[in-house]
Amino acid sequence: MSDLSDIDTALDEFLGKWRGRWPEWRIAQAFVPESQRGSVEAWFALLQEWTDAAWAGDDPTPGFAKLTWWQEELLGWSKGVRRHPLGIVLQKQPAPWAALATALPALHAVREPLRAWAAPRTLVASLQPLAVVIADCERALFAPETAPVADAFALLAAHALWHRDEVAASAQVRAWAEQLVSTPPQRAGSCPRRVHDALSHARLRRVARRGEVSAVSPMTALWRSWRAARD
Repeated sequence: MSDLSDIDTALDEFLGKWRGRWPEWRIAQAFVPESQRGSVEAWFALLQEWTDAAWAGDDPTPGFAKLTWWQEELLGWSKGVRRHPLGIVLQKQPAPWAALATALPALHAVREPLRAWAAPRTLVASLQPLAVVIADCERALFAPETAPVADAFALLAAHALWHRDEVAASAQVRAWAEQLVSTPPQRAGSCPRRVHDALSHARLRRVARRGEVSAVSPMTALWRSWRAARD
């Protein structure tokens, strides 16, 4: 019983870390099918774990080791074996976990260009193979009846919104965010992805226009989520 309790506690910690960064999701989730909400939070928490590992910190070595561990973990998921608490929610679902493991090193490969704030368009080609597999996973998890839509926007947005030390965005970061939001968010793919990308897009506009790195207002979250969900 104590082992199960420890696993539940660890799962809550990972989900809580993601919820802490996305407080507006409490509003947005109303537009996501109720049966999917647990899986959606676990999936987005998983993606956050990977971008944190790949791009945060001055020393790339710990993050590289973590991504290598995750490759092994995902291969285990493809064979019905799991160790990480997020696997309790996700592993049994029929997503292409082995293909995701193969594509995961793309995050580490773009670490240095990202930290130098290379133009987003120059990074898309490197991230696109991973974006394709992520789209395939989201189709399997949330929208098997729809065609997958691969887009590196979510990965690049994670970098712009979280991976720096300053509270207020620098002019360089603001310019980078402006490039990233120059095109509207996707209006295809799964409902959870559309809603999450709409919130990311709204946040990035705040970064680009005012240098504010923060959650959007409840009214903005409500409006953006509703529009994204109905597309």
